[in-house]
Amino acid sequence: MGQNAPHNKLDKLPPLREKVETIEILRQTNKSTSALAELKGIAKTIPNQTMLINAIVLQEAKDSSEIENIITTQDELYKALTINRTNISAETKEVVNYRKAIFHGFDLVKKQGFLRVNDIVSIQQELVDDTAGIRSTPGTVLKNDKTGEVVYTPPQDKAEILDLLTNFINHFNQQDDLSPLINLAILHYQFESIHPFYDGNGRTGRILNILYLILNELIDVPILYLSSYIIDNKQEYYRLLNQTNKTGKWEEWIMFMLKAVESTSRDTITRIINIKDQLDLTIVKVQEKAPKVYKKELVELLFEQPYSKIEFVVNRLGVERKAASRYLKELEEIGIVESQKVGRETLYINRNLIEILKQ
Repeated sequence: MGQNAPHNKLDKLPPLREKVETIEILRQTNKSTSALAELKGIAKTIPNQTMLINAIVLQEAKDSSEIENIITTQDELYKALTINRTNISAETKEVVNYRKAIFHGFDLVKKQGFLRVNDIVSIQQELVDDTAGIRSTPGTVLKNDKTGEVVYTPPQDKAEILDLLTNFINHFNQQDDLSPLINLAILHYQFESIHPFYDGNGRTGRILNILYLILNELIDVPILYLSSYIIDNKQEYYRLLNQTNKTGKWEEWIMFMLKAVESTSRDTITRIINIKDQLDLTIVKVQEKAPKVYKKELVELLFEQPYSKIEFVVNRLGVERKAASRYLKELEEIGIVESQKVGRETLYINRNLIEILKQ
């Protein structure tokens, strides 16, 4: 380990109450909680929840991976999900895996109502596509990308890592009278500081955030993600993580995370309202201009799968390929979708929805 590697022994949870429940923090907690409650309510107004989850999870998969400098375009991403291609880029594959890992975690939480350390390992495995598991070889340090200086040395000993993870998961599953949003900030800090894996710690930690909100019934489905906020404030995020680690002072870090929840809730509310408006407009347009092909399920499918294809329509509506093809062509004629040939497949793209997701 480098001489300049600061290695503070990581304290177990929970921290002292008076350090994490200052007046400032409690005020901001109220704002963040009410923004989140509004989001939970608005999400219920979308008739088909799969539509919402698909759209927002994909955006998150892209943003969260971008924090780790894994860059892919939305087009590549949708094509990779729509067509079974083997030759997708490594970056796109990582983003597709992130999406898989979110759904895997969501299933676990719905089935069990809690998480175990092994579940965190299985989420990380979905994410990075390998089975290395929890770090067992010392030598992991976190460096400043630009200067190469070691900024943080996480716990090195496997027994210590496991001990800290067990403490973490107990705290994760436990409910007490501390606001879950304050707890979310504490848990996120702790997980990133334990840094239990060789790879994928940041993304795993961000998935755990959403699962924690679902476990605590603050939202019903995985639609609130802090990644875009972290990207916009990346330096501050890392500065505060380090500062909390060095000084043991929590207020600024918790305030940052609470503001991230409030800001992201408001952005997501706007996005959901825009998706719902676009869905309503599309229904009206199809009813007016192509009444013969109008089916509620068909329009919803275009919002669930913004890159659709004949096979999807066949499966959803139980119609012949010929009919499915005719429906999509008619929708293209009235400007609802645009077609794009990819290899032997024709994809039908809901551009209006893609534009909303890019905002």
